[in-house]
Amino acid sequence: MMIQTKRILASILFVLISFVCVAQGGGNPLPPPPQPPPPVGLPIDGGIFVGVLVALFYGGKKLLKR
Repeated sequence: MMIQTKRILASILFVLISFVCVAQGGGNPLPPPPQPPPPVGLPIDGGIFVGVLVALFYGGKKLLKR
């Protein structure tokens, strides 16, 4: 074989191997669907009520101190 024929054959094989490698995929699967929004009217946390009670107690104590 002549050198030019070998180069053409090597170039064709390189291009074909490149197409095979790209065709393998290897990408990430589809991302998971988005989560649904939280339900409407979430309850207020119990810490709010404790904070209000502490604030009332502290305010009452300050008023009685005067």
